[in-house]
Amino acid sequence: MKKIILPVDFSKHSEYALETAATLAKKHNAQLIVMNMLELSESIFSESSSDKQEEMLFMLASANKTFESFLDKDYLEGIDVVPMIKRHKVFKEVDIIAKQEDADLIVMGSRGHSNHDGIFTGSNTEKVVRHSDTPVLVVKGKHTNVDFDNVVLATDFSEESIPAFKKASNLLNTLGNKITLLHINTPHNGFRSTDEIETKANEFLKKADAKDWKDHIKYASDYSVEDGVLNHSKRTGAQLLAMTTHGKTGLSHFFGGSIAEDVVNHSMLPVITFKL
Repeated sequence: MKKIILPVDFSKHSEYALETAATLAKKHNAQLIVMNMLELSESIFSESSSDKQEEMLFMLASANKTFESFLDKDYLEGIDVVPMIKRHKVFKEVDIIAKQEDADLIVMGSRGHSNHDGIFTGSNTEKVVRHSDTPVLVVKGKHTNVDFDNVVLATDFSEESIPAFKKASNLLNTLGNKITLLHINTPHNGFRSTDEIETKANEFLKKADAKDWKDHIKYASDYSVEDGVLNHSKRTGAQLLAMTTHGKTGLSHFFGGSIAEDVVNHSMLPVITFKL
């Protein structure tokens, strides 16, 4: 891992993500690019009045001062930190910068996990996940252990998910020690017998050229895929969940529906997403 992108708004959730990203950067000797996006109107740039120009300069100076204070952390010592201020609050730009910098990962903080206030609903984190071809690690709280000894990667063994599986497996092998490929069998969503699941799994591994993953597969049954993923992770002491998303159709991974969104909303663990 060479570069990590961290969008921040200087909130406490950004600070949680900063500490996690810093630990990852230090562990992998990676550069940390910390982005802040100002919400400046087009009129500030289109109008030539001195008042507008002074307003823009004031906001940039204020952002620089806040940035300086925000990055004044002991745990950043020894890390190559690059502050970056973008003038517009356009979250597609995070992915653009990630591609330009050839970043390996985007880290973002996110608030709470209430059933009534999903952390992704209308949030900036969701916008980044929707548009990002770069994997996004969503951090839920104060400093996350980044050793990730136990990682769960959910799958439905569909052919469509193979490219995302390959992308995920490459990065997760760098981040984690033990990775479980988890399939959830549900009573109302394409229920399959054990023999049918094993046949589909073998076909998936063959097409993905990943036969060495055979011993890393686990099956679980539950009333929903979300419950299955979360319950299995709790039982087995997982430290990181991995999901995939469809960018253009919103948060919907290869299970269909809004399962990825639900898992990220309700999981207390960090979740990393990969775009199909």
